Amino acid sequence: MKRSCLRCCTNRSTGSTGDGVFSEDEWTRYGDELRRPFMLADGLSEATNVLVVGGGLSGLCVAYRIASKRPDVQIELIEKSDRLGGTVETWSNGEWLCDVAVNAARAHPAFWRLVSDLGLEERFKPSNPAASARWIHVNGKRTRLSPWMVLRGGPLKVLRGLRSSRSGKKSVAQTVPLGSVADAMTLGIVNDVAANVDADFLMPSITRFGAKPPVKPSALKRRMEGTYPMFTPAKGATASFEGGLQTLIDRLVERIESLDNVRCSFGVDIVSPEALAEERGQPLSSIVWCAPLHRGPTEFTHLSVYAVGYTEADARSVPVGYGTLIPDRRAPISGVLHESDVHGSPRAPAGHRLFRLMSPAARGATEEDVKRSLSTYLCDAHPVVFERIGERRIPSYPPGYMASLSTDEPAFTRASWFFSGVSVTHVVAEAERVAEAF
Repeated sequence: MKRSCLRCCTNRSTGSTGDGVFSEDEWTRYGDELRRPFMLADGLSEATNVLVVGGGLSGLCVAYRIASKRPDVQIELIEKSDRLGGTVETWSNGEWLCDVAVNAARAHPAFWRLVSDLGLEERFKPSNPAASARWIHVNGKRTRLSPWMVLRGGPLKVLRGLRSSRSGKKSVAQTVPLGSVADAMTLGIVNDVAANVDADFLMPSITRFGAKPPVKPSALKRRMEGTYPMFTPAKGATASFEGGLQTLIDRLVERIESLDNVRCSFGVDIVSPEALAEERGQPLSSIVWCAPLHRGPTEFTHLSVYAVGYTEADARSVPVGYGTLIPDRRAPISGVLHESDVHGSPRAPAGHRLFRLMSPAARGATEEDVKRSLSTYLCDAHPVVFERIGERRIPSYPPGYMASLSTDEPAFTRASWFFSGVSVTHVVAEAERVAEAF
């Protein structure tokens, strides 16, 4: 594979010098992930002992990829808590099953490669094509999301927003000026309203942030489609694991534990890469930081997650689909995901349906408020299952966030969704790119 230029470009991570920063082969492997800032220390490839901080999906993937490629490199995976997996966690109660955070992967060859490398092909299933419909609940009414909403909102206004976003540092509300529709979109991804979210972060290919591909997007898409192991996903589809995303974490942990050159340290609270380098007597360049860094409590939003189950008969008034987004700030919940409709493997006992509800802390709703809202957003029947299954802490990405990230001559390497991307496909692709340095 042709290597991208590491030294002659003004900023190889954002492609500020124009086309040609990355090769066509690299674009085929990683697609629009190459638009995102990539913070790789030049000295990492020379390290014989690597310290990976953060045992979530990102840290696990980084450790697995480097250790598998270089058995001669010793790796310590350092985790603050007593478990690996980070935000990835799957709740279960008998035959009921629900992911607390991420529940599926959007189509990307890097994620498919990881699944194949881990031997999880038989447990990785495409989403149900009959459950693709999405709705938005506004003014007491559920409306199906469609391109017609753009036309009703004013296509010229949207076009002006998209064009203006290419100057950078715009919010999603400015880029997609569709009011509640834009809010619904950002609430469903980063638990915040569109005015508070950086458009370059959420949709870099639309705002044309970062590096530019050397071929037309349609040609690149065709090339990428030819590289998927297992099955090629349908347009707009996702895929998920039998047993939830915890299946992926468990297999990564299993593989890492089988490698002689990786050890895990738990209950270790490190405040900064510099402090870790000094404590261990290692160069900063040997550290891969996959945890939050320099983020205060106000730079996160919080979300309670509920699992709600009904019999199919009681939930027959709820249409089969992906879910409903609820941007109304007076509502106790911001969204409903139709868990048992979407996935290709069971999430509920036979004859039942499972739904996942998100309740942002900013809305101040109690558990009773959420329960009372079921008749409005689901059905009048009493649920078979109603349980608060966890809480999520989501980083904030205000307008201008991506443009503020500096990647020039970094002393250490950064990865994870706390830096330049929020999806599981991002952290998986990023880990593969880090390992390429070795």
